[in-house]
Amino acid sequence: MRWNLRLKAAERGIWKSTEMRRRLAEYGLEISAGKMSALWTTTPTTVRLDDLDVICAVLDCTPAELLIREPEQVEARRTQTRAARVAGDSTTGALPSPTVTPRLGRNRSLPPA
Repeated sequence: MRWNLRLKAAERGIWKSTEMRRRLAEYGLEISAGKMSALWTTTPTTVRLDDLDVICAVLDCTPAELLIREPEQVEARRTQTRAARVAGDSTTGALPSPTVTPRLGRNRSLPPA
């Protein structure tokens, strides 16, 4: 996914992150300068849905207009996974499965029988 905040903001005449931050504050979303800078300049790894709702209200857009799909990135990841399978086990094409060890301790129930 690609974050499209700056382009959508520019379409609304918002050219600086400080202006965007001020408009978000008018809608009740107080964002620190650091967080606003990160939203403005990079693709965030997470965005709270409440925050996204306010951003969309300020920009009069939908979340789909802020998040641009990149199918070529997905295909590249899929190709890498296939290559890893071939390298992991040339006979079956399966990745080696990790061993899962249950962690039993205080305040934990036993697994079902």
